[in-house]
Amino acid sequence: MEKRIGTISIVIHDRTVADKVNRLISDYGDFILARQGLPLQSKGLNIITLIVETTTDKINALTGSLGRLNSVEVKTIMSKYKEEQK
Repeated sequence: MEKRIGTISIVIHDRTVADKVNRLISDYGDFILARQGLPLQSKGLNIITLIVETTTDKINALTGSLGRLNSVEVKTIMSKYKEEQK
């Protein structure tokens, strides 16, 4: 399996799901290199950006779990960089 580096952007429209989002992020924390959060209270949005390095299978598992939550949008950008996993 190949490891990839990329970003996952998460937009939360309803803050009541934030605990579920944070729990999922914590569950997959082993491959998260960085996390940035921006609460936009005046717009009713919370934005989280993750920098990740892992296999596409694990990235897809996390983004799929997040995307199934109500009021959550998820987008991923993967670099062309690839590294063989040991």
